[in-house]
Amino acid sequence: MGNDIVRTPRARLDLIEIWRFVADDSPAAADRLLDRIEKALAMLRDNPRAGRTRPELAPGVRSLPVGNYVLFYRLAEDVIELVRVRSGYMDIRSDDMD
Repeated sequence: MGNDIVRTPRARLDLIEIWRFVADDSPAAADRLLDRIEKALAMLRDNPRAGRTRPELAPGVRSLPVGNYVLFYRLAEDVIELVRVRSGYMDIRSDDMD
């Protein structure tokens, strides 16, 4: 059994906003995208260091691309904290990690 996944309130809001944006064109595509994100999170449970380190954003932040989106997360003892989920087309700044 791997690490627990904890979603920050901002990450939960990101996921809702992403689903709504994609669902405007296709609710089925939005569901598939969130399924892909959930599968990536499940993979991180057993392979928490799979993402690359992102010291330019904040200490301890790592990122993992999922399609056109990027998961930003931190590792703690037995916990993976999902900090943000952002479009890969967006410029990401350190203040996005707050």
